[in-house]
Amino acid sequence: MAKQPSFEEQMSQLQQIINELQQGNLSLEESLNEFKTGMELANGLQKQLQNAEATVAHLMKDDGKEVEDPTDSRSDDGSGHQGYRSQFSGQGFEDGQDDNVDLF
Repeated sequence: MAKQPSFEEQMSQLQQIINELQQGNLSLEESLNEFKTGMELANGLQKQLQNAEATVAHLMKDDGKEVEDPTDSRSDDGSGHQGYRSQFSGQGFEDGQDDNVDLF
């Protein structure tokens, strides 16, 4: 049985797929296959993050400290599109644009 890649290895693979798709040098079929693989990776990574948040919340709850709901998606902008929060989020952007970034 093959060892499950670490979270960091999966993130690196996802970034490589994103870079390949952005370069635009793949055929349509290759692009679709890479997109599918990227979406599977992104969904798996999201589940791992949710599990980690739930674990931390459980540990904090056992410690008696108040915690936020781990199922609350901080990146959900209400539009039905879930993206990852930009590193620049909340740093005074004046353009009124949403600073969520959709991976795909």
